[in-house]
Amino acid sequence: MSDALPDVRAFRLTPEVVAPLKQRLPHVATQTIDAIMTDVPAYAEPFAGDLGPKIERAVRAALGTFLELVSRAYAPEPQSPLAPALEGAYALGRGEARNGRSLESLLAAYRVGARVAWHELAAISVEAGQPAATVAHFAELVFAYIDELSAASVAGHADELASSGRARIRHLEQLTQALLAGEPEHVVAAAAQQADWSPPRTLTAVLVPEHAARTVVDLLDRRTLQLGEVLLVPDVDGSSRAALLGLLRGQSAVAGPARPWLRVKESYDRALRTSQLPTLPATPGVVDTEDHLAELVLTADPQALADLRAKVLAPLSAAPTAAAAKLAETLRSWLRHQGRRDEVAAELFIHPQTVRYRMTQLREVYGDRLRDPDWTSSLVIALTTPGF
Repeated sequence: MSDALPDVRAFRLTPEVVAPLKQRLPHVATQTIDAIMTDVPAYAEPFAGDLGPKIERAVRAALGTFLELVSRAYAPEPQSPLAPALEGAYALGRGEARNGRSLESLLAAYRVGARVAWHELAAISVEAGQPAATVAHFAELVFAYIDELSAASVAGHADELASSGRARIRHLEQLTQALLAGEPEHVVAAAAQQADWSPPRTLTAVLVPEHAARTVVDLLDRRTLQLGEVLLVPDVDGSSRAALLGLLRGQSAVAGPARPWLRVKESYDRALRTSQLPTLPATPGVVDTEDHLAELVLTADPQALADLRAKVLAPLSAAPTAAAAKLAETLRSWLRHQGRRDEVAAELFIHPQTVRYRMTQLREVYGDRLRDPDWTSSLVIALTTPGF
């Protein structure tokens, strides 16, 4: 209630003042509804339909409560006639929020209603011969009453938005969990419907620190889902991907591939695996999983890779450890440079003759296996995959 207005509960009007007002309440209610429909566009269509008669009865009841309040004999009872009216106004605010009408529209309706109700009630009072002082006093009471009701409606509107907002956040989190867990399509579709979330064509999983995610998400499609450090971004495949990576610049982020929205777990799994690659730079930056596909394929089964390395290096097990390491290093460089001795020597900072000597040793221990395509493929995978 505004500090500039009186407490409507502290005033009394005589029955002679109130009687003509009660008789004309239906007319006042009709005029009030008509004015709101004209002056507040958000209410024109709802009031013109089935809601109109209900609102008219509610306005009539609210004004009737006001007249009862200001004309009753004084009694110190704790539950005054104002309490039900405030409860109704609070419920109205919650209902308007559920129906998607803004607080501005609701307050505009109250302002119009107060103006029209006062104009009509004042005209009735003047017609009944009430003195100017009584009419002025009555004006204060009308606006104080409307101020009380509007404050209750504002509280109801805010509480409903907060409550529905929290509920929707929970539903969106449940949807994100279902997507990342790879739940069946019917489960995910039901979660999307409950969250009032419109599915995009594709989703892209992005891993980014949670504090940064809260900042980045405001720049993305409003359907972007967030769960901790995971963002699921709609429709950023093709040329849109560059824009996404640009928005992430300056963050420590890993962007998975775009996938049909029901298969976004694939994008999340790839982003997670990429984030665990030992070859990623230590400095923060944006990592595009598309730049690491070969490494992801070759390191898909770390134990199998370790076993393969042990197998292809077994012929060197008889050599001293230091010598075996130099021979393995030379063999790896020889495979990388396809046998070009000078390039091997330049990479290892040794003389080309040293390369020739070591390769002679390697041919002695490997024999014809260095000319076997299958063995050569195994050697390339085992010795040139990052982490060797």
